[in-house]
Amino acid sequence: MHEGGRVVNQPARTPLLSVVVPVHGVEAYLHQCLDSIREDIPADDAGAVEIVAVDDASPDRCGELLREYAAAHPGTRTVHLDVNVGLGPARNAGLEVAAGDYVWFVDSDDWLPPGTIPAVLARLRAHRPDVMVVDHLRVHEDGRHETDASSPLLRGVPDVVRLADRPQLLRVQHTAWNKVVRRTFLDELELRFHPGWYEDIPFSHPLLIGAERICVLERVCYHYRQGRQGAITSTRSGRHFDAFDQYDRLLDWVRRRYPDDRLHAELFGLMVNHMLVVVGNDDRLHPHLRRAFFRRVAEQYRRHLPASGYPQPGGVAGLKHRLVGRDSYLAYAALRRAHRLAGRVRQPAAPPTTATPVGLSTATADTPPAPPADPVRAGAADDPAQTGPARADDPTQTDPTQTGPARADGPAQPDVLLGHGTP
Repeated sequence: MHEGGRVVNQPARTPLLSVVVPVHGVEAYLHQCLDSIREDIPADDAGAVEIVAVDDASPDRCGELLREYAAAHPGTRTVHLDVNVGLGPARNAGLEVAAGDYVWFVDSDDWLPPGTIPAVLARLRAHRPDVMVVDHLRVHEDGRHETDASSPLLRGVPDVVRLADRPQLLRVQHTAWNKVVRRTFLDELELRFHPGWYEDIPFSHPLLIGAERICVLERVCYHYRQGRQGAITSTRSGRHFDAFDQYDRLLDWVRRRYPDDRLHAELFGLMVNHMLVVVGNDDRLHPHLRRAFFRRVAEQYRRHLPASGYPQPGGVAGLKHRLVGRDSYLAYAALRRAHRLAGRVRQPAAPPTTATPVGLSTATADTPPAPPADPVRAGAADDPAQTGPARADDPTQTDPTQTGPARADGPAQPDVLLGHGTP
C-alpha cells in the first residue's frame, strides 16, 4: 500500500510528536499546511517533530508535490496509497508508520498559527497527558475569523484533569484535529478511524472518556478553513447517512467499555442535536433526502434512547427533539418552513466575528418564531409510532448551567431547524 513498499525519510530517532496529514484534492492549500508545521519547529528541537503526509491517491498534483516536499525537507515522511480510501483510513495509514510518542491529525486544507508547535511540545513535556485538547479558530474565505462556540469550555481547566472533573469537555467540538494523543493510548483503547464520512464521531469522544490524564492548551493552535469547495459540510450527498453508522459505533463502544447511564444520556443528547443540524442543512442534504434522513434519526432515537431519559433542551429545540422521538416529520417540516419564512422577513444583522458561547445565554442569536399552537398534533397523521418524549428533567444532566445539550459539532448556538453548523 505504501509507494514501492517503503516510506520516504525514516526518522533518525524517536520524535516526541508525529503530525499526520492526510492529503486528497488540496493542491491549492497543501504547501500552506505543511509549511505552517515545518517552519514552526524550533531549530534546536528539530528532531522532536516529524510530519507524516499521506497521499490518498489524490487526483491532482498532490502526490508529486509531496515527493518534492519530502526530498527538500528530511523531517517530512510520505506515504502514497494506491487507491483512494477516504479520510479515516488515510489517517490510519499515517498512524501505522508514525514514530512519535504523540500523534496529531492535521487536515491538509487547514494550517497552524505561528508559535503553535513550541507551545504544544512544551505542554506535552510538562504534563505527559493521554490527550491534549487545543483551541482553534474558524477562518472564512473572506478572511473573517470566528471563535468556536465551544471554546469557552476550555477556559480555566487545571493542568491535568479527567473527564469526571470537567464533564463539559465532552461538549467541545468532536474532531480529531483539536486533540494531540499519546500513541500507545490509542492502542490501549483499541481506537482507529472507520471508513465513511463523520469518521471523527467514534474516535474523538472515546479519547476523552478513556483518558486518565487530559490537559488543555488554552491558545489557538489550529486554523480551520471554512467554505472550501468539496468539503463534506458543504456537499450535498447521500453519504451524510454515514453518520448513523458512526454513532452506532460510538454508543456500542461506550456500552462495551464504559457502561454509565449519565455518559450514555449525555452522548445521546449530543447525537440528536447533531442529527438535527444535518437534517436541516440545505448544503448537506438534497430536499428529496430530508424525509428519509429524518426517519433514520427517529429510528436512531428509539434504538439508543436511555431508559432513564436524557438532558433534553427547552424551547423550540426541545420541541424538535420530541418530534424526532415521535417520528413526526410533517410537524417538523411545517415548523422548519415557518422558521425559514420568518427569517426572510426579518432584516438580518451583520454577522458577528465571535460566536455566542454555548450555555452563556438562554436564547440563541437567531430566536425562531413561536411554533404552531400544536405542531405535534399537526403531524399526528405522520406519526405512527408514539414513543413519547424523553424526560426533560433528567437528573443525569452533567452541567446544570446549560439550558440544554450543547453542540458537539460546531459554531454558535445551533439553529437545528435550518441546520446551521458543522460537521
